[in-house]
Amino acid sequence: MSPRRRDTEGTAAARAERRAELLATAAEVFAAKGYAATTVRQVADAAGILGGSLYYHFDSKESMVDEILSTFLNEMWAAYDRVLAAGLGARETVEAIVVESFRSIDRHRAAVVVYQNESRHLAATSERFAYLLDSHRRFERMWMSLLERGVREGAFRADLDLPLVYRFVRDTVWVAASWYRHGGRLAADDIAKQYLAMVLEGIQA
Repeated sequence: MSPRRRDTEGTAAARAERRAELLATAAEVFAAKGYAATTVRQVADAAGILGGSLYYHFDSKESMVDEILSTFLNEMWAAYDRVLAAGLGARETVEAIVVESFRSIDRHRAAVVVYQNESRHLAATSERFAYLLDSHRRFERMWMSLLERGVREGAFRADLDLPLVYRFVRDTVWVAASWYRHGGRLAADDIAKQYLAMVLEGIQA
């Protein structure tokens, strides 16, 4: 490899790393202040750069939130698809999906908060974000299919209202993004195990 090519690749890697750092900063600011209320200048200030320098990496605030959300969802669905393709029983699949959900929160906590707070508004105001509602519908279909299969397999109770179960599990898991902190007392997998114990076994002694 020529020195010139090494320099180019090194520069490209440095730019990609810097871009990822800026997106992580933007996600934290959007999560804390709200997307609509956040200015490009505020993101730049949080990143320690001039406002105009941010446009070297992104053409707009919309592009930043788009990449933040699409990266989170693409990684989440890739993990889910691996679980769904593993051929596990319904209960084991649910357990693995919950674990992967907490891993997503661990990797993308701020993006999860932004998704929860902003996805419906973004999808309603720009065709660019239609994929957010598509993901929401896909998520609900996945969970309802798993719960229905679990009832057929005898893994889950047949007397429960499955749409209500879906909403309970969804909200119980994903609201954790509001308080979860990477490097806290419990790792993401350990929290998932505790949640699964409470959801599947209850807390009664």
